[in-house]
Amino acid sequence: MIDLLIVLGFVVYAVGSGLAARKDASQGPEEYFLAGRSMPGWKAGLSMTATQYAADTPLVVTGMIATAGVFALWRFWVYSLAFLLMGFLLAPAWRRSAILTDAELCEKRYTGRAAEVLRYVKAFYFGTLFNCIVLAFVLLAATRITEPFLPWHEWLPGGALSPLASVVEWVGKPLTAVGLDAPDVWTRSAANLLSILVIVGFTALYSTTGGLRSVMNTDAVQVILAFIATGIYAWVIVKAVGGLDGLPERLSALYGETRMQEMLSFSPIEGADAAATVLGLLGIQWFAQLNSDGTGYLAQRSMACRSDRDARVAAVIFTYAQSVLRTLLWLPIVVGLMILYPADTAVTSEAATAAREGIFVIGVAEHLPTGALGLMLVGLLAALASTVDTHLNWGSSYWTNDFYDRLWCQRIKQQPADKRTLVRVARLANILILVLALGVMTQLGSIQTAWKTSLLFGAGMGVPLLLRWLWHRQNAWGELVPIAASLVIAPLLLWLLPGDEHDALRLILMTAIATVGSVAASLLTPAVPAERLDAFFVKVRPPGFWGPVARRCGRDPADGRRAFGRGMAATFAAAGSVFAMIVGGGTWILSAPAPFGLSSGLWAGLCLVVAVGLIPVWYRLGRGEDEPAQEAAG
Repeated sequence: MIDLLIVLGFVVYAVGSGLAARKDASQGPEEYFLAGRSMPGWKAGLSMTATQYAADTPLVVTGMIATAGVFALWRFWVYSLAFLLMGFLLAPAWRRSAILTDAELCEKRYTGRAAEVLRYVKAFYFGTLFNCIVLAFVLLAATRITEPFLPWHEWLPGGALSPLASVVEWVGKPLTAVGLDAPDVWTRSAANLLSILVIVGFTALYSTTGGLRSVMNTDAVQVILAFIATGIYAWVIVKAVGGLDGLPERLSALYGETRMQEMLSFSPIEGADAAATVLGLLGIQWFAQLNSDGTGYLAQRSMACRSDRDARVAAVIFTYAQSVLRTLLWLPIVVGLMILYPADTAVTSEAATAAREGIFVIGVAEHLPTGALGLMLVGLLAALASTVDTHLNWGSSYWTNDFYDRLWCQRIKQQPADKRTLVRVARLANILILVLALGVMTQLGSIQTAWKTSLLFGAGMGVPLLLRWLWHRQNAWGELVPIAASLVIAPLLLWLLPGDEHDALRLILMTAIATVGSVAASLLTPAVPAERLDAFFVKVRPPGFWGPVARRCGRDPADGRRAFGRGMAATFAAAGSVFAMIVGGGTWILSAPAPFGLSSGLWAGLCLVVAVGLIPVWYRLGRGEDEPAQEAAG
């Protein structure tokens, strides 16, 4: 009963937050999608963290450590570079652009029919295709989380779930961890589907009612609850395995010395060739992805900030919270679960990976006491809700601003849309996106597999997205070509180079082909007219290589290059601090093997000294001239 009351308390708070923000959100799209551009940096940063603290992520992390070891998590940690680059270099530019969606930037930065087509393509590509895929594997994770705690098939009278069971059986994709040969597989799947419908129903209620303001207000509470709950879970699991001392010895006894080192090592130990491949993959992955410049909900949060400084603060808080704090809480949980629930780690099939992913939830159900269990359920529910509410609000912004307003009202009907009508369209779009995501969910298997596939499809867009901010010669064709290339080449690469062993090669090929195509397309087609570039430059003040444009506007051409240099230096200094904290803190917690023949304690201490020492460096480099909120929004 205590656990249920804790969960119900959270639900009441979230719904109440949506109702409280309803009046402000109904005033127009800027209030609904950007909270009136009034958010402080700390709240925007916590909101970003809440969205990344998704229900699927701890399951993915559990599966990755079980199958590939701690070193595999660098595929997540390396994104810290992209997050910090956005904060120190691009977040203020996003905010000064005064746009509603990142797709709208296409017609602010470029001109002509190609720019308009690019806007619609990106609104579909990001707002529908990728958005629904991400939502789908978050919802798939929800089935793994809710199954032990919401057994509707045991609570409800017989036959109550028959209609849902018939639907799931007709689709042919079970939504349960039990095998297809289980006699109650479709009944269990129906129970999980009902759980999802209940959870997303209440999430949609507050997010569609209060818009981004209610999303960010609930996110701030959700992420704090998630961290507290995860901390309790970590403490319980560590206690269950007998403490942190001797973790390597216990893993060695279960899996062998070699496998223990592979599981705990923060550096590659597979050999020189394998290490070079993995490091090469990590070296490009952070910028070879569809969010390289913050495109998506990160840009949305930046644009919702009240000042340039708040936009930078948001990115820094987000990076340290989700990369450092979240990691250091999850590591002892996952390693402890590997001890409590031993498995054959040599088996790496999709089914085996999915089974290892589910161990995170089994540990919650079997080890947390009353009260702590309720708090952890709230944490997992909050993680799910914060991701779902963000993707619904962000995705509906494309449908409303770019499809309904720009395409239907302005292009086809040739009359402006009413602000309140746009809000009603936004609320309807939330529901439609949710229905599409549920459909995609039924076709997914392992969460990790879905994540890797989506990564490849987005790999070709990273460099072109950065170039539009940094290089004046980039044009609309320079973005259209890599999008087309990813749709054609990514499936081809998955067919020609199947298997996890080709992850790095596929990503490198996709990035190289799309980037070369982007630059060639920009150089072989007409440049963006000077008047458009000048207007964009004066308003946004982008960093980078804008020499001819700066001279036309009476600015020092070197200013952009200096801003680029300082932003990059701040990015790498802050990333060094983040990585050193992860390695130092993680090595100390796990007593992980250290490189260069050093003891774990000494290596952890050195890393933490470097981490703290780099903080004043990136702080000095990252400070920028603030832009008043009213000027940016004008």
